[in-house]
Amino acid sequence: MNERRSRTGLIVRYSLLILFALVFLGPFAIQFANSFKTDAAATSNTLSLIPHPGTLSSWKQILGISTAGVTDFPRWLFNSMFVSVILTITHVGLDSMAGYALARLEFRGRRLVFGFIIATLAVPNVVLLIPQFLVLKELGLFNTYQGMIIPISVDAAGIYMMRQFFLQVPPALEEAARLDGASVWTTYWRVVLPIVRPGLITLTILSFQGAWNQFAFFLVATISPQYFTLTTGLANIVSGGLSAGNQYPLKLGAALLTTLPVGVLFFVFQKYLNRSRLEGSLK
Repeated sequence: MNERRSRTGLIVRYSLLILFALVFLGPFAIQFANSFKTDAAATSNTLSLIPHPGTLSSWKQILGISTAGVTDFPRWLFNSMFVSVILTITHVGLDSMAGYALARLEFRGRRLVFGFIIATLAVPNVVLLIPQFLVLKELGLFNTYQGMIIPISVDAAGIYMMRQFFLQVPPALEEAARLDGASVWTTYWRVVLPIVRPGLITLTILSFQGAWNQFAFFLVATISPQYFTLTTGLANIVSGGLSAGNQYPLKLGAALLTTLPVGVLFFVFQKYLNRSRLEGSLK
């Protein structure tokens, strides 16, 4: 009897998991199917998962093979990848150093600085868009790669997260390193940083995801199409930048390619992220 109940409960659980998986994957399947349709077929029968008639015209436009209504998708992809990688490196490096300084180094005003950092988390990002635009214009960084990277190269949430990880490291390890003659930098780089690897992995994934999906700031930091990222470029064509029909296959295909890198990153590093959470809880 108990075995039958256990089997029934297992079937119900897996049925619910399959249902939720279909609900989650459904929009991606619709995107994929519509990207192979003609504009008329995608408009009249959007929910159909079988392209009829099938065509590769939208993918040729996305990849720059066709000259008809071509998008600059390769350029957008390069911009997104370049900016996201640089921002991920700066976030991991600067946030971890700032977090270590706030957690371990004794200096006047440390609590006040940390309080200001925490206070910035309460400020909505949309409030800062106009001031950021004005500062970029005054410094001559508007519509440049530097202007897209420098203002958001440090993240308050990342500093706070890394500080919490550093506080979990036993101070005795650092004291032993200093007794052996290690400098503050050596202690941070060779002793403490390897211990907080779970935090670094988590920060890396969150930083790349945030930079890849960044939209509002890039919208005010650039105006030239040559600096469009995938998010701003996709918004441009969705808002009628192509001015030729609905262009559902083109828009949905570009949106699908935009979401793929983050999805691949999550699946590749999922085991490391789960392991990081486990190690962090054990510590």
